[in-house]
Amino acid sequence: MRHSDPPPTAPSQPDGPAIADAILALLASRAPSASICPSDVARALFSAEPAWRAAMPAIRAVAAELAAEGRVRITRGSLEVDAQSKGGPIRIRRP
Repeated sequence: MRHSDPPPTAPSQPDGPAIADAILALLASRAPSASICPSDVARALFSAEPAWRAAMPAIRAVAAELAAEGRVRITRGSLEVDAQSKGGPIRIRRP
């Protein structure tokens, strides 16, 4: 690589609308009472583990936005929680 060449770029992350579409499509493909894990969304968007793991914060952020809009519910066990809260795994459900 010459000094004038740009550095290689990492694979691009999907934007918020693409993540929201993936969340809603996965929920629509499951039974109405079923839930999905944020990693299900990440794996649907990326096949390689490093890429899907890197997308997890963005997926949780978009899930939080969808929950604030009333389009999904975020749960930990039987409790509804903020998608960004600490404390363990979350599930994304239909409202």
